[in-house]
Amino acid sequence: MKRTLPQAGADEINLYMRSYYTLLRTTEEVQIRTLEENHIAVNSVLHPKAAKIKPDMSAFIYSSLRLPFCIRGVRLVVLGQTEEVFRRRGFESVETWQPVSAPGRRRRMLYDGNETLAAYIASISDVDDLAPILVAFQIEWNKMHTLIGMCEGLAERITDWATTSKADPDLRRDLCKALRLSSANFERLERVWTDDLPTLLDAIARQRKRIAIRLLAGSYVDYRRATQQWWQHVTRSAPFDLSNRPVYFVSSNTHSLVNMLSGFALQHEATLLDYLAQLDDQPLQEEAARIQQGAIPSSWANFLYYLLKKYMSTPAGRALRAQRDEVEARLGITRIPSSQTFDLEAQLIELKRLSPDLMDPRLQSPALARLAQSEAVILNIDYPLGFAAYHLLSRVAASAGELRGLYVIGKAATLSGRIGDVLIPNVVYDEHSGNTYLVNNVFSAADVTRYLVYGDALDNQRAITVRGTFLQNTPYMRNFLNAGYTDVEMEAGPYLSAVYEFIRPRRYPTDEFVNLYRTPFEIGLLHYVSDTPISKGKNLGAQNLSYFGMDPTYAATVASLQRILALEL
Repeated sequence: MKRTLPQAGADEINLYMRSYYTLLRTTEEVQIRTLEENHIAVNSVLHPKAAKIKPDMSAFIYSSLRLPFCIRGVRLVVLGQTEEVFRRRGFESVETWQPVSAPGRRRRMLYDGNETLAAYIASISDVDDLAPILVAFQIEWNKMHTLIGMCEGLAERITDWATTSKADPDLRRDLCKALRLSSANFERLERVWTDDLPTLLDAIARQRKRIAIRLLAGSYVDYRRATQQWWQHVTRSAPFDLSNRPVYFVSSNTHSLVNMLSGFALQHEATLLDYLAQLDDQPLQEEAARIQQGAIPSSWANFLYYLLKKYMSTPAGRALRAQRDEVEARLGITRIPSSQTFDLEAQLIELKRLSPDLMDPRLQSPALARLAQSEAVILNIDYPLGFAAYHLLSRVAASAGELRGLYVIGKAATLSGRIGDVLIPNVVYDEHSGNTYLVNNVFSAADVTRYLVYGDALDNQRAITVRGTFLQNTPYMRNFLNAGYTDVEMEAGPYLSAVYEFIRPRRYPTDEFVNLYRTPFEIGLLHYVSDTPISKGKNLGAQNLSYFGMDPTYAATVASLQRILALEL
């Protein structure tokens, strides 16, 4: 049955997308400035002040967090799916370039040290993500360039700061005044760019930003080929034949499942507490004391998992990382980093080799001893971006053994809830296909609430799978809210399109209601809230979930693992 949803605000979004897709068909570079007018016309919820002379610092910080710091020197961004694609289009030595990363976006990127950035893309969602991010970054850069140029002598003072690392006493005050920034916004800039802030502001003061973008290959086959190379790398690296093993497929992250199943952080509590005592972080130390004293009901295990992640990122944590790798290998946990294509780690977890007495206390049960008889494997992948989910699950479903469950744990925005909530949808509208999927979600609020401290678990929700974070505006979002949709995310729709092809003899349809209640495996969708887009500024550009993001993440992880273990037993 064909279906429609209110389209207010959609015309501007569709025009913007048609603009960059049409331009990117060319074999030459496309100047980002040609997209600025359509970007501004969208009036994105993440960039509401794009047309104003005053910098939109939330939009600038949001885009900064999703680009590598070398972007200040980049003139050209080239997009490709595989090393072969780059080589075929004249970038023969791209793999010798310097690997770079962005704090807020997991994407494999390489920098030539001069003016070119190469980004590996896994699906059209990467284009929908990167193009608006680059436009937003350039718009806000050029606003600041203009404002600095209007203040005589300010550019020279910024250059002195970048050269000597010492700012004159009044520079911060004068920068805030010139850039029309509050002190709080300037502090946010300092937190994001840290020691690179003087160099960034010096680059902004010296010249306008003129970024170009070039899509080297964009066919459906190119994306499928990249996915196939990724999957071949996974199967070659696996210590067993995946085609002969029952599989529980989990789309999550690279830390929560293995932390709970290995018990490694719990076994190294003393080391982690020594690290905490040395940190210059009084709020975190106070939080630890409150948990230990029972003043708040937070999970002590969750706190140790957070400390482990922080400690592993330090030079001192390298020795512990080596121990962790040894313990995980002994427990049948295999980590497979991405190689030569997009940045997507996979983990294979053999249930029969796990040690039940080492698991997180929330998982332990005498019945777990029977796992020793299991041949099943958990395949956990670091959650992909957008439509890449379709390519990945299609490949796994065609090649792995019996699929017993699909569990998706991911970030979402909410149109009515709060940051830290967990949303549990049974209806998903997918912007890619135009389909509305009806899902028998195996999770209920009760499965999550008992492990959630700072937020609420809300089941029977309706989710929208959007094409990109900037490709939303207030009228468009309010229409969905009025239609009962509260959960905005990027992967559920593509996953469900792949599920449709798993159970039906044809490719997924378009613009239809699709009932997925009768699948040969169970489906579980859990989305924890990181953004509230209709509330201006309430996004990860304005704040970071930090430690408190562990609460909904691990509540969702406990629910998923309990479900998998119960099914297998």
